[in-house]
Amino acid sequence: MNRNRTRSIKFTAIILLSCLFALPNMLTGALASQVPYIEIVDERALNIISPDAAFEVLGTGYSWSEGPLWLPEQDMLIFSDVPQNTLYQYKEGEGVSVYLTPSGATGIDQNDSQQGGNGLLLHPNGQLVIMQHGDRRVAAMDAALTQAEPKFVALADSYNSKRFNSPNDGVFHSNGDLYFTDPPYGLKNGRKDANKQLSFDGIYRLRPSGELTLEDDSVLYPNGIVLSTDQSKAIVAASDREAAKWYQYDIDANGSLRNKRVFYDASNLVGQENEQGLPDGMVVHSAGYIFATGPGGVFVFNELGELLAKIRTGKATANCTLSGDEKTLYMTAHDTLMRINLK
Repeated sequence: MNRNRTRSIKFTAIILLSCLFALPNMLTGALASQVPYIEIVDERALNIISPDAAFEVLGTGYSWSEGPLWLPEQDMLIFSDVPQNTLYQYKEGEGVSVYLTPSGATGIDQNDSQQGGNGLLLHPNGQLVIMQHGDRRVAAMDAALTQAEPKFVALADSYNSKRFNSPNDGVFHSNGDLYFTDPPYGLKNGRKDANKQLSFDGIYRLRPSGELTLEDDSVLYPNGIVLSTDQSKAIVAASDREAAKWYQYDIDANGSLRNKRVFYDASNLVGQENEQGLPDGMVVHSAGYIFATGPGGVFVFNELGELLAKIRTGKATANCTLSGDEKTLYMTAHDTLMRINLK
């Protein structure tokens, strides 16, 4: 047994014992392994996360929580409940409340899914951008962040005159290019839905000029997408049960994605006990750590694709984001909004 594996087992044992003594009520009728804990895989993780970091539940009862986004000027978090077509906000001292509804199924086509907004991000101009499942488009909210209203302007809704499947997640490059993913999760019958117009799932780039480019159509169920700290690479999560992987691309001088390769492969974990979920949303810390939701919770990678730790939430975890000061990691885990403090 190597030294890092020994440390991992020791740290896991310590935090599990801590949970057993501190949270007896949570364990009533449940398995100890379902209690959230931090698994340290490599001691380098200790530079960013503590094995005894406490999990704090901020809200529960959501159908499927997603898309957390920190609004720095408002000093608050917003996130999606996709099936409920609603965005919520969390502010310290105030708790969780409704931020916007409807968020992504606004009646454009009654045959479409009634699922609402999914991924959320800030446009360089300060507008809220929503990946709208029900309306099958990328849209900007046409209202101030402090006065949210269900008024939207489409940024992109089709490729080659065919409607998108259901845009899921996106990320802006500093040059204004928007990279986003388009799996079929928002369609009522997924890939077999009669309203599906495209024969593939796409990874796209939308330029500030409005020009739309299909960057890759080879990934099934592309989901979360982030850029490396120097913006020279893109990482895309594939929520594919047959190939649960994260892929990495080089971003060439004109912004195109090139040289696709596997960043990390978690396919062997799919279906295993306590490994709920698939590769999904991600966030990149300014120090280069990548927090990526996947089987069992949140993977903590470095930019070389080396696994340093797993934040085991005990639930299928859709997405995560950082507070403005990067001291807190917020996680949307199935029906729950939770957080832990980082170093």
